[in-house]
Amino acid sequence: MSVRKDLNFEDFEKKLNAEKKRVKESIEAIKDEIDALAFEDEIDDVVDMAELQIDNVTDQTLLRKLEAEIAEIDAALGRIKDGSYGICQKSGKPIPVERLKANPYARTINI
Repeated sequence: MSVRKDLNFEDFEKKLNAEKKRVKESIEAIKDEIDALAFEDEIDDVVDMAELQIDNVTDQTLLRKLEAEIAEIDAALGRIKDGSYGICQKSGKPIPVERLKANPYARTINI
């Protein structure tokens, strides 16, 4: 396995950790909203109930997406530690720096 010599791994690690912090904050905000919905006591009619169900489904979907994003960030941090960061997992070729800047947890060259 080749190791990228053209990347500043510390910069990418900082960027990934900042993104992880931002995503965790979003997760906490959504969890707070889900908890608030669970205690909603002003359900007066079917329309209110439907709105609450839609909000809950939306929040649950966002929560799963954000948790998957945390897993991708953690995987990228692991690749930095093991030296495989910036190498396409499919082709073994270097991922373009521009792609890594746009998506620091990219696993492959292709989108």
